Amino acid sequence: MTDQNEGPTTGARTLLTPPEPDSTPVARELDGQAAVLTMQHRPHNFIGVALFDALIDGMRWAAEQKARAVLLRSGLRNFCAGADMGLFESADRGVAPDLDFTELLRVFDRLPIPIVAAVHGACVGGGLELALATDLIIAAESAKIGCVEATLGLNPQWGAIQRITQRAGAARAKEMALLARRYDARTLEKWNIINRVVADEQLPEASAALAHELANGPTVAYASTKAIVSYAVSHGVQATDEAMRELQQDLWKSNDAKVGSASYAANGPGAARFEGR
Repeated sequence: MTDQNEGPTTGARTLLTPPEPDSTPVARELDGQAAVLTMQHRPHNFIGVALFDALIDGMRWAAEQKARAVLLRSGLRNFCAGADMGLFESADRGVAPDLDFTELLRVFDRLPIPIVAAVHGACVGGGLELALATDLIIAAESAKIGCVEATLGLNPQWGAIQRITQRAGAARAKEMALLARRYDARTLEKWNIINRVVADEQLPEASAALAHELANGPTVAYASTKAIVSYAVSHGVQATDEAMRELQQDLWKSNDAKVGSASYAANGPGAARFEGR
C-alpha cells in the first residue's frame, strides 16, 4: 500500500503553494458550493493515522458546510504515494494493522454528495485505494498509478482488488495486484479504472470545473444515484430493481425535481438552475 522511496515527479504541476511544515494534513476551503480538500501531509501524503483522521474529518466538515460536491486533491508533488510503513509494524506480531480503513470507505460512500479525485504524480498502493473510494477520478496524463503492495509481500489491504474487479474485471484486478506495476493514466482510463485523463497543466482547471458542475447539479438526485450504485454493487441488479423505488423517494420530494420539470416545460432540457434541495 505504499511506495516509501517515492521521489519527486516531473511533469504535473502541484496545485498549491507548498504548505508550511507544521500545516494540517488536509486543508479545507469552500469554492462556491464545492468543498476543496487539499492533502498536504509531507513528504508524499503517506496515509497514517493523521491523514486518515483528517480525511474523515474533512468529509464530515464538507457535509456540515452543506457543500454540494467535494474535490479531493494534493498540494504536494504526488497525490498519495501509499501508506505510512509505520502502520505495518503489526506484521512482526503476525496480525493486521489496527487502523480500520473501511471506516474511511464507509464515510466516502455514504457522503450524499459527489467526490472528485484529482490525481497527479504518484498514486500507488493506498493512494490508489483512496482514489478508488471517490466517485469520479480525473488524472493528469503523467500520473503513475498502480497497486505496489506485492513488492512488500502484501496485497492491497484497503479495497483496491474488489473495486478494480468491479470496474475492469477479474483479469485486470489480478494483473495489477500480482505484478505490482505502475501504469500510465491513459491505460487505466481505457480499462475503466479512472474516468478521465487530461494534460498535466489542465488538471487544476478541469477538476475544479467538474466539481463545480456537480455542485450546481440536482444534489438530492445525486445522493440517490450514489445509493443506487452502492446497493447494486452489494446486492445485484434484480434486488436493486426491487429497492429502487425506496432509494429514489427523496428525489421526488425535492425542490430540484420541481425546478427541473418547470424549466423543461418552459425552456427545454438543460436550462434548470438547481438549488440542491
